[in-house]
Amino acid sequence: MQHIIDDIEQLQMKVAFQEDTIESLNKALIEQQKQLEDLQFAFKRILNKLQAIEPSNMAGEHEETPPPHY
Repeated sequence: MQHIIDDIEQLQMKVAFQEDTIESLNKALIEQQKQLEDLQFAFKRILNKLQAIEPSNMAGEHEETPPPHY
């Protein structure tokens, strides 16, 4: 009978440990999800800023006509 009680106690300890592990993993996942959302928001802001930048009116180096030589 004591063997059965010992087995039940071991199972209860394992379940308690697994519940603690699951809770820890859940907290880590929630934090990572928040970080991912923050990074996505920052990326969208940067992308919008880059898209809003107007192109320069200056011609590119390959578009410039060479200067006249005397």
